[in-house]
Amino acid sequence: MSSVSDSPTTGSAILRRSVRRQRARLIISSIFFCVHQFCETMVPVAIGLIVGRAIDTGDGRAMIFSLVGLAALFVVLSYAYRFGARIIVVGIEREAHLMRVEVAGKVLHPRGVRTDLVSGELLSVSTSDAEKTSWILDVIARTVAASTAATVCAVALLVIDIPLGLAVLIGTPVIMFLLQRAAPLLTKAATQQQATVARVSGMATDLVSGVRPLRGIGAENAAATRFHASSRTALTATMKMAKANSAYLGFSTTVSALLSVGVAGMAGFFALQGRISVGELITVVGLSQFVMEPLTTMSRLPGVAAVVRGSADRLALVLGADHVLAEGGSEKPSATDLAVKGVTYRSLDGVDLSAAPGELLGVVALRAQDGEALAAVLSGQIGAGDYLGSITIGGLDIHGLGLPEVRKTVLVEPHNTDLFAGTLRTNIAAGSDAQDLGSVLAASAATDVVDMHAKGLDHSVTDRGASLSGGQRQRVALARALAMSAPVLVLHDPTTAVDAVTEHAIAAGIRELRHGDTRDRTTILITTSPALLAVTHRVLVIDEGRVVAEGTHHDLAVGDARYKETVLR
Repeated sequence: MSSVSDSPTTGSAILRRSVRRQRARLIISSIFFCVHQFCETMVPVAIGLIVGRAIDTGDGRAMIFSLVGLAALFVVLSYAYRFGARIIVVGIEREAHLMRVEVAGKVLHPRGVRTDLVSGELLSVSTSDAEKTSWILDVIARTVAASTAATVCAVALLVIDIPLGLAVLIGTPVIMFLLQRAAPLLTKAATQQQATVARVSGMATDLVSGVRPLRGIGAENAAATRFHASSRTALTATMKMAKANSAYLGFSTTVSALLSVGVAGMAGFFALQGRISVGELITVVGLSQFVMEPLTTMSRLPGVAAVVRGSADRLALVLGADHVLAEGGSEKPSATDLAVKGVTYRSLDGVDLSAAPGELLGVVALRAQDGEALAAVLSGQIGAGDYLGSITIGGLDIHGLGLPEVRKTVLVEPHNTDLFAGTLRTNIAAGSDAQDLGSVLAASAATDVVDMHAKGLDHSVTDRGASLSGGQRQRVALARALAMSAPVLVLHDPTTAVDAVTEHAIAAGIRELRHGDTRDRTTILITTSPALLAVTHRVLVIDEGRVVAEGTHHDLAVGDARYKETVLR
């Protein structure tokens, strides 16, 4: 599999690479399919020969040999199709697997991926579109086989009578030329339809994952109305695509049938004139019926190819997307002091703040969007060109550090976090080297979450932690963040779903675990929780994207009216 940096950036490049990677299977399966089609074409030829050389002459010996030969023909065509289908299916499934892995690697790359697709759409691209793109192998194999059948059929008719063969040799390219004229329109319609359906799938995924918060704010009806409107749009696009395909297939089937009837009618006329024998007439009628199969196959392939190309173009949107973050340098920070200077990003307007090694810093955002923007920019997931100002760790610019070092040094636990399918243990210990989880369970007040289940840390957790309550998920996520023991830890509203008693226990636990016996860890709490702010060394207040006040929690609660209103409400 190609590396992420070598990924193709266009749909056509993706299709060419798929063919190149699976060329051995494609060639072998195409040979088997061609053998199958050749043998199928020979069936009416063999029947015509049996009539002319055995039945008309009454030769019993010729009849026996003919029947044996006909049986052998059926055996060969049956096994040729079986082996060809088996090989091409393996190629299709392997290619789909490679593309799914590649899309997942691109999306999960530490440097991020710059795309407008939401998570649900990315899921659709990595599954449905990856599978449909691999169909290019089947399209090519079937095209080669159908072309072989039409060619052999035309040659057989040429041997019987030149005008009959010319009718197929000339008629087939004409039909394919007419059908290919509609291919770009089908590709455009297929691409639009797939994009619309993917957006609706993405919306459905997001709505299902967020159904609890929606119920909490009473927004179920609004969300359902929005989804209904989007679903109607997808239905309209799908019906438009279906109508275009139906018209296309109807036209192609009619034209192919007319060619077949014309060849059979011409053969009947020649038989009446004595130009061809009865056996040859039977062969021509059989071939004229058989030629409908490859012609129908070739007429349907442009529609399938349109779907394939549409999916390949959507894959290219992800695989060809730029990374959010630059490659980064190789320097390592020598200290854990963090400084934000003149940062402008989203609602932030030139914000300045700093946190010293060993400091437990509180940040109160009077506007929620300021806290979200600060957490995002501190996470290191925002490209250097996407904000103004600088962020340094130990005096070194964050984008000049090696990406692995940034990940090891700074951990930002966002407010909206996800758990994974597995167990409590795998969720808490994910990515950390912690052997004894007792201290982080106590600090995050997650001990009771573990104790209430018979299997303890081995209790099963469903995807996104849906089997746990909001407060339980929040404590497990906090335990996971604390288990990493990151030199710089940023927590954004980590206790909004827990009760006041538990919140005070968590505040004391964070201070004790992070700052009880060490002076080199830095912790930043972006919160309005008085319990958390009470254990901080210093608090900064941000409003309108800038720091507007600074002091201890006690001093600000006494002397700053807006702070008091926000925190002690």
